[in-house]
Amino acid sequence: MSGDYYQILGVSRDATKQEIKRAYRQKARKYHPDVNKEPGAEETFKEINRAYEVLSEPETKARYDRFGEAGVSGAGAGASGFDPNDMGGFADIFETFFGGGFGGGATATGARRRGPARGDDLRLDLKLKFREAVFGGEKEIKIPHLETCQVCNGTGAKKGSGVKTCPTCNGAGQVRRATRTPFGSFAQVTVCPTCNGEGQIIEEKCESCGGQGRKQQNKKLKITIPAGVDNGTRLRVTGEGDAGTRGGPSGDLYVYLTVENDTQFRRDGNNIHSEITISYLQAILGCRLKVATIDGDEEISISAGLQPGTVITLRDKGVPKLGNSVSRGDQLITVHVEIPTKINSEERELLEKLAQIKGDHTSKGGFEGFLDSIFHKK
Repeated sequence: MSGDYYQILGVSRDATKQEIKRAYRQKARKYHPDVNKEPGAEETFKEINRAYEVLSEPETKARYDRFGEAGVSGAGAGASGFDPNDMGGFADIFETFFGGGFGGGATATGARRRGPARGDDLRLDLKLKFREAVFGGEKEIKIPHLETCQVCNGTGAKKGSGVKTCPTCNGAGQVRRATRTPFGSFAQVTVCPTCNGEGQIIEEKCESCGGQGRKQQNKKLKITIPAGVDNGTRLRVTGEGDAGTRGGPSGDLYVYLTVENDTQFRRDGNNIHSEITISYLQAILGCRLKVATIDGDEEISISAGLQPGTVITLRDKGVPKLGNSVSRGDQLITVHVEIPTKINSEERELLEKLAQIKGDHTSKGGFEGFLDSIFHKK
């Protein structure tokens, strides 16, 4: 590929600067030596870069249109008239491949740094007791975060002092450095090391915050825990993150919740599981007894002949639905039946009489078989 610069880029002579730039990026991406390993790609890339450096600037473009190559000899990449502040050519290539770390992209970044900046968001991990997660409520927490310095009102400057233009970058917030490569020269833009991209420096720093405009403080907060939260629930507390800089808003605080296990209850979604153990006589004859719920003790009825492993459901005794505390899950109670391993003589006598009435055969130490027949005989 060689010849007319317009043909090299594939644009017409009346193409706009934006059209020229767009065509250049497409060609450069295709023929860049790091991407295209075909023979001649490197030489083509140089021609594309040369064509763009000439046509991207109105003055050199006008000379080229009038006099051709002779009118721009000595201009462009590698020439003695190269301006290190020129952000065309390789700066655009790096912007294309690496996301704007060079040229105009860095300039825009530097400008944004000097405006108000939002503070960082913070995270706090909070552990709740089982019942706190079920019913919610108010919780006091303590967080370390950056607050705006009250002495300097966030300016970072000592009272009576002010700020001045950074002498290193002359207020630009960034510095440029020309670098020569086998493919030509390009300007690398970096954040000014003196002012950290602010463009200004403080004449005398605030003694309270050391010129930062913010101070680390421990703050107590009361937050509301909604009913029905669970492990992994995230609560957002607006404006309680780090304070912003240069008048920017504060970040937010995110509270991540974990819930402790309970000795009596196990949660499954909005349902609660628990277990009780009754005697074999209670299972045979039936009874009424009190059981624990998260709302307190409640009396339930055990039907006569209840089988081991039966699950009793208590409606609306589970966990409130998150965001709708009126709706609740259920409590599921698994009933276990205790079979004694030893009985006294009076108990044995009575059980043997019962076995005779039922016509069951028993032997010494074998009353457990009799009880098994009661609970499992069809």
